[in-house]
Amino acid sequence: MYIAPSLLAADFSCLGREVERVAAAEWLHIDVMDGCFVPNLSMGPQVVGALRDKSSQLFDVHLMLQRPMAYLEAFRKAGADLIAVHAECEDDTEELLRAIRRTGAKAGLVLKPATPAEALFPFAPLLDLAVVMTVEPGFGGQKFMPAAVDKIAALDAYRREHGLGFRISVDGGVNSQTGALCTAAGADILVAGSQVFAAADPAAAVAELRAL
Repeated sequence: MYIAPSLLAADFSCLGREVERVAAAEWLHIDVMDGCFVPNLSMGPQVVGALRDKSSQLFDVHLMLQRPMAYLEAFRKAGADLIAVHAECEDDTEELLRAIRRTGAKAGLVLKPATPAEALFPFAPLLDLAVVMTVEPGFGGQKFMPAAVDKIAALDAYRREHGLGFRISVDGGVNSQTGALCTAAGADILVAGSQVFAAADPAAAVAELRAL
């Protein structure tokens, strides 16, 4: 079980210090939004690059972009270890995943709540990570959608049946209660925002989630 604190929930006035507060987590989840694919704007490669030398964590960069292809190299050069794109974006999914792998980054595919698990199956051999959104992407602090648990289980069953090694990440509304449901269904990574960054002791919050 890996925990990936979501930088979207951090104090943006002191991101370097915020990253240090969550150093107990193995991954750092970085949301990138274009104001088009989702109704919000966040950060770009410059922020990823500025934080890279402040952390040894795996940088999990989630591109919520209509056309992510043009930005893959920039985020990889900035320090992204894993780049995840949406199955619902306008670029060709297979081409995107192959392009991510050519940069040297690990490749992830993200499913919105309304997108079924089956949409990922044709691309599963190209994946290092399958990401199940349990909220509508764009804003933090939303309520967990329980239907995501069945999607996690379906992805877990598919990888086991086909002998595939991709991991399953859960993004949105994760806390101790919802995280336990997700791990029981087969999730390997929990993306948590305020559950970690708003905690008085982020390391303890990470340890609690990791123990689920």
